[in-house]
Amino acid sequence: MAKWSTALGAAVVLALTGPRLAGAEPKPGTVLDQSNADEAKELLPPEIWNHFKKGDYHNVIVDFPSSRFDWDDSFKEATKRNAEQIVLDPATKTPVEKATGKRPAYLQGLPFPDVREDDPDAGTKILWNLDYAYYAGGNSHNVTQLTWVSRSGVDRASAQDVYFLYYEGQPRQYAPANNPDNYLFQFLSVSMSPADLQGTAALGYRFKDPTKRDLNWAYVPALRRVRAVSPANRSDGFLGSDQSQDDGFFFDGKPEDFVWKVVGKREAYRFVDPDSIAGKVERKPLPGGGWRTISTNNSRAVGFMVKDWAGVPWAPVAAGLAKRRFWVIEGVPKDKYYLYGRLELWIDDTTWQGAWNRKFSWQNDLLNDYEVTGYASFPFNEHERWWGSTMSVQLSENFKADRATVSGIDGPGVNPPNDRRIPLDPSFFDYATLSRFGK
Repeated sequence: MAKWSTALGAAVVLALTGPRLAGAEPKPGTVLDQSNADEAKELLPPEIWNHFKKGDYHNVIVDFPSSRFDWDDSFKEATKRNAEQIVLDPATKTPVEKATGKRPAYLQGLPFPDVREDDPDAGTKILWNLDYAYYAGGNSHNVTQLTWVSRSGVDRASAQDVYFLYYEGQPRQYAPANNPDNYLFQFLSVSMSPADLQGTAALGYRFKDPTKRDLNWAYVPALRRVRAVSPANRSDGFLGSDQSQDDGFFFDGKPEDFVWKVVGKREAYRFVDPDSIAGKVERKPLPGGGWRTISTNNSRAVGFMVKDWAGVPWAPVAAGLAKRRFWVIEGVPKDKYYLYGRLELWIDDTTWQGAWNRKFSWQNDLLNDYEVTGYASFPFNEHERWWGSTMSVQLSENFKADRATVSGIDGPGVNPPNDRRIPLDPSFFDYATLSRFGK
C-alpha cells in the first residue's frame, strides 16, 4: 500500500508541476472509458484515472463554457468591495476589515477575489473563497440518502433530514437579523431510516471567532439523552460511513484548524451535472420563501442504480467530465489526532466549487478521495442565481477497503426537499430540537 501511495503521490506532483504530454485530448461528446483513458491521464488524479483505465468508470466529456456560470448581483457587488476592504489577519488567518483589523459585521461575496499564487497565504484565502461561495446558497433543507457501497452493491442506506442556517454569505435579507452569539452557521441532521438509526440526531454550531471551538451535540434514541460531542472527531466517519462531517459540501472543516499552502494551479477534469450545464433545471418557489430544485436524474445517478452496469457500483454514471482550471491546495491539520495527516483540495478557480478532496494518512498513504459533482448556475429571479442541479452525487472512496459512501441522492418521497434560501428561525437549532426529532 505504501509503495502504491508513494507512486500516486509522485504521479500527482508530476501532473501539477511537469509539462503536459503531447497527444490529443478527448473532445466534448466523446465517452472517456478504458479504450481512450490514456488520452486523459494528465487531466485526472491518478487514482481516478486508474478507474477509467480499469473500466470501473466511463463518462462523457462535456463542455462547460464560462457563460453558464454567474453570481447574484449582490454577491458580485460585495466581491468588488472585498477586494479593497478585506484582508487576511496574519495571526488568526481569518478575513478582517483592512481599516479596523476586525471581522466585518456581515461578510458576503468572495473575501479574496485577487489571489496570487506567490502569496504565502494564498491557500488559506482560496479556502475562505470556497466557503463563502457555498454559503451564498443560503439556508438549506435537504432530505437525502447516505449509501454504503461495496464491490457487490449496496450494503446499507440511511435517509437523512438536514438543515443549515447561515449567518453570513447569503444575501443579507435571508440571514438572521441579529447574531448576538457570533455564529457563522448552525446545522441539524436527523436520521429517518433504517429503524436502528431512526431518530439519531446531531446538532452543531460554528462561530466566527477563530479561537472558539465548534459546539456539537448528539441525541441517541436508546439513551433518550442529549450528549455533548467532541468537535475533534469531525474527521471520523459519519454513522460509521467513509464520509465525515468535515467533508460536508466538499470541505466543511474549520479553516483555522489547518495550515494551508498552494501546491499548484492546473487544468483538469471534474465530474459535473451535464443537464445543469445544458440549462435543464427545474426550480420552484416555495410558499414560505426560497426555492426547491427538482432532481430529475437521481434515479440513474450512480452505478448500482443502472441495470447491467459493468463498472464499480459507486461510479457516478450520469455525471459528465468537464475540463476546468483549478487551484490545488494542501492542508495539514494542527491536531495530531486528526484522522488524516494531509488533505489535497482541487478547487475550481471560477465557480469555487470543489472537485477532488484527496486524503492522506500521516505516513502519506492515500486513504480516501471525496469526489464531488459540479454545476452551472441557474436564476431564481432577476437578481439572484446560484448552482442549479438535476442530480447530486458526492462519493467518498475508501481505497484500503475498496468501497465508497455515496451521498446527495434524493431521500424518500416525491420531490423531497432540496431547498435553498428558506426562512429558518434560530430557535429551531437548540437542544430541545434534538429530543423533538428523536423517537
